[in-house]
Amino acid sequence: MLAAVLAALASPARAECRQALALGLDVSGSVDAREYRLQLDGLAAALDNAEVRAAFMAMPQAPVALAVFEWAGPAQQRLIVDWTDVTDPEQLARIAGRLRGTTAIYDDPSTAIGAAMRFGTALLDGRLDCWQRTLDISGDGPSNSGPSPDAVLRPGPADLTINGLVVVPLSRANIDKDLTRVKTLRHYYETQVIRGAGAFVEPAADFEDFERAMTRKLIRELSGMILSWRVPLPGRDQ
Repeated sequence: MLAAVLAALASPARAECRQALALGLDVSGSVDAREYRLQLDGLAAALDNAEVRAAFMAMPQAPVALAVFEWAGPAQQRLIVDWTDVTDPEQLARIAGRLRGTTAIYDDPSTAIGAAMRFGTALLDGRLDCWQRTLDISGDGPSNSGPSPDAVLRPGPADLTINGLVVVPLSRANIDKDLTRVKTLRHYYETQVIRGAGAFVEPAADFEDFERAMTRKLIRELSGMILSWRVPLPGRDQ
């Protein structure tokens, strides 16, 4: 794998892909119209964040490939943004604009995380040229339909990581109980959904917090790839 990185950096005429990042957003029946907008607009705002943009642009010779899809029931997955090699901030701005202009089409009350994982990993199979492949599954509840998340891709390919972002709306009248539920859903994702080297779950207190949680997660994922694939330079690191 190191040889591929060295070849990419030594051949500026041919841009390599350092990371394929597929973002899957839960739009099942538990997500109402207001929460739908907070989720898609929150992702758009995260892509507009200066630190996130800098992380995308950190290695122009090996850009990040980004795709976004939404999911609900077992047969309900929609690709919103097809694979885009992000080589300049204007591309991120166009993706953010597309997200802000997207409207809901699904109303299935079921939550099919396993089916979403299969859709996302099939999408990532189209980017085997990337050094690392990452799938993000965002959701506000456990799977209750379709294949079990735990049964999907065990064990997965070495270059595939599945991360999670959990969202649980908080009730001010019952905040202690709801915070306990956040921990329970986070544990569910940690044991049933995420996998691969460095996999993690990012919590959001509610849908209003989605933008901040997504921003934190993107920075962590993109910065981690930069550090992981950093190549020692003679005279500096030796």
